[in-house]
Amino acid sequence: MPTADQPAIPAEPALLRIEGPIATITLNRPGAFNSIDLSIAQKLEALGAEVEANDAVRVLVIEGTGRAFSAGGDLQTIGAAAATDTIAPVVGELLKHYHAFIETIRRMPKIVLSSVHGSAAGAGMGLAFVADLCIAADDARFTPAYGKIGVSPDGGSTVGMVGTVGVRRALQIFLAEDSFSAQQAYDWGLVARIVPATELKAATRQFAERLAQNPPAAIGGTKSLVYQAAVTPVRQQLDAEEERIIGCMQTEEFRVAVRKFTGKGK
Repeated sequence: MPTADQPAIPAEPALLRIEGPIATITLNRPGAFNSIDLSIAQKLEALGAEVEANDAVRVLVIEGTGRAFSAGGDLQTIGAAAATDTIAPVVGELLKHYHAFIETIRRMPKIVLSSVHGSAAGAGMGLAFVADLCIAADDARFTPAYGKIGVSPDGGSTVGMVGTVGVRRALQIFLAEDSFSAQQAYDWGLVARIVPATELKAATRQFAERLAQNPPAAIGGTKSLVYQAAVTPVRQQLDAEEERIIGCMQTEEFRVAVRKFTGKGK
């Protein structure tokens, strides 16, 4: 137990645990509603790189501890920077690390599943929807927040949402919605599943285990193809599909699956 001469060591701002093919990153600033400051941004960048490099991991779950998933950017940090006219270096440094994490989770050949409870606001909302899939508690609330404080979206918010809901709905969400429910997010295609709040952890684990049943080549190939489809010319996309499926067909998982399907592996 810490003494007066030995202050308590601050808790890690984000935690990583790996259980078989499933990794979980937990946002761990509950006293600040898991808001994003430089410490958590740097930690997320490091943990994301660790997960990306781990070939045994097929699914990454992102969750928050405490009463909220994430309240978004840390307004104490940002407010202090605004007061001292240091917004550009302070926010620039924070976003350098945080956006590196966003790039990693979109790039990694693993399914990223956000598990959302309580509030997901601003960049926290962006994180929920920049993940490949989102499962939410029925009492979750999503709050764009940006327009109200006179700023535009960041933290991957437009990356994760525009391709899902379309331009006009995205403008509505960012500029005309104070907040919206898990059910609305589901109706707009942003949330894959809604579950009772008391069942979120168990349901998230079950969903992650189902996703992890897919072989790595199928996960990586599908994710890559889906994200590039909207911006890739047809011929180039067809060539990419050909390259990916041939690569998948050269794996042992595919050979086993075909033998089972044709009755030769029973």
